[in-house]
Amino acid sequence: MLNLLRSRRSIRMYQDKPIDNQLIDIIKESILRSPSSRGINPWEFIFVTDRSLISKLSVAKEHGSEFLKGAPLAIVVCGDETKSDVWIEDCSIASIIAQLTAHSLGLGSCWIQIRNRKNNKELSSESYIQDLLGIPSNIRIDSIIAIGWPDEQKKPIPFDRLDFSKIKMNKY
Repeated sequence: MLNLLRSRRSIRMYQDKPIDNQLIDIIKESILRSPSSRGINPWEFIFVTDRSLISKLSVAKEHGSEFLKGAPLAIVVCGDETKSDVWIEDCSIASIIAQLTAHSLGLGSCWIQIRNRKNNKELSSESYIQDLLGIPSNIRIDSIIAIGWPDEQKKPIPFDRLDFSKIKMNKY
């Protein structure tokens, strides 16, 4: 697992190559096995492979989501806020599980933050996506995970660049 964490990087450039359904099924299983507070599982996932929809999702935010249009798979990670007060945390855990699983399969991924972001001055990214995909208002959107075959190579962050000052022992 540590080697997986060492080598995983955010990938924003993807080959124009579809992802086999068998690999998508593995990602589906992995996120459904994600830890969830009290086993409530407030998350919902929309797997988008339709290129037209992915292109529309790529403009969900004012900045930082354009690269999604090159990905063959977008996972819209949602949570039912009426089921759990920690839906955001549960969705975040599922998002990183999706990314680590994708990486373990040789795929690249990148998290796109949606919650608390704007599509434009009047419209939130979340409302834009809810309208686009027909998502009910009680189902909130945390993130989109872009997944595809990497078309860029990034080196792991070297051990000596890790900021160990962020770790405290016993007391702050």
